[in-house]
Amino acid sequence: MRKSTLFYLGLFFSQATQASALYFYEIGTEDTALAGAGQAARAQDASTIVTNPAGMTRLPDHMFTGGLQAMDGDISYHLDDDSGRKSPGDILRFFPNASAFYTQKIDDALYAGVGLYGNYGLGIDFDNWAGERLIKKSTMVAMTLSPSLAYKLSERVSVGGSVNVNYGFLSLTRHVDDEDVKENDHDWALSYRLGLLMALTDRTRVGIAWTSKTDYDFNIDAKARFPNLPNVEYDIPVSAQVRAPQQIMLSLVHDFNKTWSVMGDLGWQDWSQFGNPQISVAGQDAESKNRLKDSWHTALGVQYRPTELWRINAGVAFDSTVYKSQDDVALSLPTGDEWRFATGAQYQVTPQSNIGFAVSYLHMQSSRVKSPEQFKGSYDDPYLWFASVNYSYQF
Repeated sequence: MRKSTLFYLGLFFSQATQASALYFYEIGTEDTALAGAGQAARAQDASTIVTNPAGMTRLPDHMFTGGLQAMDGDISYHLDDDSGRKSPGDILRFFPNASAFYTQKIDDALYAGVGLYGNYGLGIDFDNWAGERLIKKSTMVAMTLSPSLAYKLSERVSVGGSVNVNYGFLSLTRHVDDEDVKENDHDWALSYRLGLLMALTDRTRVGIAWTSKTDYDFNIDAKARFPNLPNVEYDIPVSAQVRAPQQIMLSLVHDFNKTWSVMGDLGWQDWSQFGNPQISVAGQDAESKNRLKDSWHTALGVQYRPTELWRINAGVAFDSTVYKSQDDVALSLPTGDEWRFATGAQYQVTPQSNIGFAVSYLHMQSSRVKSPEQFKGSYDDPYLWFASVNYSYQF
């Protein structure tokens, strides 16, 4: 699960850059090192397309930014009653990602750009466990193409927008009647992003970006049955795992001098609109209540430039849980309050190009699963780590 590009982490799939039902900010760019702080106001490279397209008006005439990212960690699920039954343990598998962005000045006021990036992706493996008829393995991979425009209304105010063409592929494997049964499907979905960037002073700027929700529709058989429970049918909420809510991000960047800058974010995501992501049992009314609430994001970051060649970044961010209770989360969407700590650096190789690296650690709040009752258990102290490299060239 950025609050821009997005990866989610769900039991089946994930969306970013976004950890469990929250957007990720890590897409192989400098945002990784800052925990996303200042993302809608910073506009330091072409990846501003996914944080605030209005930021393209601050870039050189032509600019390319590309990045590579790796994600791994430990998202372990333990059954309450594992006597004679196997718990899945760590379901997360190593996952790579890549991104590329290009921006260009058309005239004194108009800028254009395009981004291609993996805005979600996750591979999970429950292996042979007690609930392998529900889920054994799954992979969700998505790519987004974002053609974008930005217009400079004045020397201090710019606006921008993107049309996001999202392609998603889902693979779901279950173990049924002594064999693995695999289903695949893909879908296209559109989403939109609008941004405003204002320079309040020569040293302070503020940005705000709105991103619409994204819905994929995968044709996957979501029903599961167990031989020892002939009258019980489980319905996996596939659609709940592949949604991205609308969100708003407000960012501020202030340059104290040529050496130090501080930046921050305040964001909101409309998760309450998605209601109940729980696995339902034979359509029981008890499963229909809304367990989700809107989530909030805040981040603080600093940039230190000891010389003209180096830029050192560090950031910390907090994302609130999307659940009303951590004692009743969905088996298929583990998440909670999240803290991330990040750092990295950029090096100016030539006057036209720079390279960077970043690492980020994300700690997620523990949670408990009550339904389905036969597989109730807990996600204890899950965490993720990210590592990324990036390259920018202006010409």
